[in-house]
Amino acid sequence: MAERIGTSVNTVRRMEDGQPGTALQHFVRALQVFGELDKFEQLMDTAQDSVGLSLMDENLPQRIRTPRRRREPGAF
Repeated sequence: MAERIGTSVNTVRRMEDGQPGTALQHFVRALQVFGELDKFEQLMDTAQDSVGLSLMDENLPQRIRTPRRRREPGAF
């Protein structure tokens, strides 16, 4: 596996153990080797990211004010 994705055996072991700090490119290459690259594309599709979308919704303003009307000169 390491040879097919162009990395060391230790990197593959770290990937299998789920250790943080492993470069994303190694996971992408492994998905390509297994013919599952479309899974990565789905993962990166922001329109399907329900967690990311809900976090973005939390940052939206809670209340939107309409702009004040300006009084025309001579009007009461």
